[in-house]
Amino acid sequence: MAIKSAPLTPRTGSEMFLSREDLLSGSNSADIRELLVQRGVIIVRGANLSDDDQRALARSLGDLRLGTVKQEGEEGLMKVTFDEKVNPEYAKFFFGSQLWHMDGTYEEVPPFATLLTPRVLSKTGGQTEFTNNYAAYEDLPEEQKSRLDTLKVVHTMQAALFPGKPDCTVEEFALWHSYPNREHPLVWHHKSGRKSLVLSTSGSHIVGMHPAESHDLLAGLMRHATQDKYVYRHTWQMGDLLIWDNTGTMHRVLPFPADSGRQLHRFTLNGEEPVRAVA
Repeated sequence: MAIKSAPLTPRTGSEMFLSREDLLSGSNSADIRELLVQRGVIIVRGANLSDDDQRALARSLGDLRLGTVKQEGEEGLMKVTFDEKVNPEYAKFFFGSQLWHMDGTYEEVPPFATLLTPRVLSKTGGQTEFTNNYAAYEDLPEEQKSRLDTLKVVHTMQAALFPGKPDCTVEEFALWHSYPNREHPLVWHHKSGRKSLVLSTSGSHIVGMHPAESHDLLAGLMRHATQDKYVYRHTWQMGDLLIWDNTGTMHRVLPFPADSGRQLHRFTLNGEEPVRAVA
């Protein structure tokens, strides 16, 4: 691999050492993608990308998401903030980002990757954590893998959001319930041949399993996958660029004051393969 990088933790994440010019040249796109899939998360400190820069970089790495299930906004730009004046349509959903999740579990083909840069940071909290769902699967006992390889999970919006707002109104719960459900294999057999757990707070229940057993199994897998050895915690600095592989990781933001004005700019790459079960 031509680009210089260093691991952020033994199992998850790498810092990439590229100048802004080299990032935007497009000549390193294949190497960036390779590192991203290997490590789950890559960061560049001091990239200082504008929205146009970030959009161009996204397009050099894959198919920029302009809106499928939900419209991404300004030519792919999503402003991630609790401020409903800045993002009136989606700000009311972002509290769910404080729970471990994958993006796009309601879609047949979840997004491949996301590029994130900070525009306003909170003085306290607001770090973003990532897990490595490849490593979490690989470390399981072979007997357990064989069982998990056969299971399917139903993902719902209400499962994703209710734990973050258990005092929701009837109207809010009805809105969440109106979103489509999606059934995915619990283990993703990627076209690369690698396998990863498809875990997310959106995972409501395992198909055909007693609800109590389903709850305990999913909760146990979540505890396993979010052990410290699989997690990278990113403490944001202005000028950062962070890219994560949504197909092989989970992420969450740590709590921060809702009135802090925290805002990050996000561009997302469309998925490139459906969640395929193990043969």
